[in-house]
Amino acid sequence: METLDWRMVLSETPTSFTITVTSDAGENDETVEVTLQFTYVEKYPDEVPLWEIYSQENLEDSDIDGILTLLKQQAEENIGMVMIFTLVTAVQEKLNELVDEIKNRREEEKRRKEEAAEEAEKVLFQGTVVTIENFLSWKAKFDLEMAELRRKRQKEEEQLHAGKIKLTGKQLFETDHNLDTSDIQFLEDSGNSVEVDESLFQDLEELDLDEDDPDFDPLALGSDED
Repeated sequence: METLDWRMVLSETPTSFTITVTSDAGENDETVEVTLQFTYVEKYPDEVPLWEIYSQENLEDSDIDGILTLLKQQAEENIGMVMIFTLVTAVQEKLNELVDEIKNRREEEKRRKEEAAEEAEKVLFQGTVVTIENFLSWKAKFDLEMAELRRKRQKEEEQLHAGKIKLTGKQLFETDHNLDTSDIQFLEDSGNSVEVDESLFQDLEELDLDEDDPDFDPLALGSDED
C-alpha cells in the first residue's frame, strides 16, 4: 500500500519540507520511492512552489525526468489553488505506473534473452548462412590453397624428374595413375587363367589317409616312399 511521509520540515522562512512517496508493492514485493522537497515562494499559491527530488530508490534517470515533467505540468494546471496534495497524489500514481513498467521491462528483457538464445541455437545447427560476401571470401581462400597445392606438386614432379627425390610406395601410387589398374591389367594380359598340374594330386587320391588318428603324421608319408 502506498504511503505518504511528511518526514521533515527543513525551514519555516521560507517554508520548506520533504514528503516521501512510496508506491504499491510490485510482483515481488518491490517498490519504488521518491522523496520530494517543496519550498513555498512568496506569492504561493498564485505562483508555483519550488520542488526537487531529494532522494529516490529503484528509479532510473528517465523515471526521475518523467516525475519532474509531471510536477511542472500539474503545478501549472493548479496555479491559484493549494496544490501540494495534488502534486503528491500525481507522483503517487506515477510511481504505481512505474512499478508495472519495471515488471514489463524485466519481462521484455527476459524475452529478448530467450530469443537471443534461440537464434544462437539455430545458428549452431544451421551453420553459417551463405552470402555473396562470405562465399567470395571463402572462394578466394580456396583458390589460394589450390594454387599452393599445385605449386608444391609441380615442384615435386620437377625434383622427381631431376632425380633429386625418391618417392615412397604411397607417393608413387598417388603420382602414377597407371599403378591404379596394374593388377587388373596383369590378369587381362594372362587371359584370366591359371594352369594347374593335376598329376601332382593323383598320388594323394590313392592314399588312405586317416586324419582322425592321433598318431597320424603327414610327414611320415614321404619317408615311407623313400
